[in-house]
Amino acid sequence: MIRNVASTISKQASGGDSEPGASARRPTTDHPLLLLPSEDLDLIVQLVLASGSLKDLASTYDVSYPTIRARLDRTIARLKEVLAGRAPDPVIELVADLVERGELSSGGARALRDLVRRRNRTNA
Repeated sequence: MIRNVASTISKQASGGDSEPGASARRPTTDHPLLLLPSEDLDLIVQLVLASGSLKDLASTYDVSYPTIRARLDRTIARLKEVLAGRAPDPVIELVADLVERGELSSGGARALRDLVRRRNRTNA
C-alpha cells in the first residue's frame, strides 16, 4: 500500500510533531521539496524505500517501467523548476499527463516539448 506522506511532512513542518528530538529532523517550510505536489513527494519517498530501483517502484505503483520513468522524469522537471524559481510550464505538464495516460507517445511528447521550447526562445 502506498502511504501519503505529504500530510505527515506538512504536520512536521508546522510543528505538529511532538516526538522528542523531532525538531532536529523537522523540515523547514521553505525546503524546495515542500513546494512539490503531494504525489511527487509520495513518489520520492517510495523511490527511496525501493532503494532507487525503478523496477521495484513500478511494481509498488502497479504500472509499467516506462510509466514510472515518465512520472519520475516529471517529478525531476518540477523540482528543477522549483529550484530555478520558475512555475511549471502548463503545456509541458499537459503533455506529461497525456504520456502518463497513454494518450501520447514519448516520441510525440519530445517533439511537442522541442516545439514549445523553440517557440519560447523566439518569443523571448
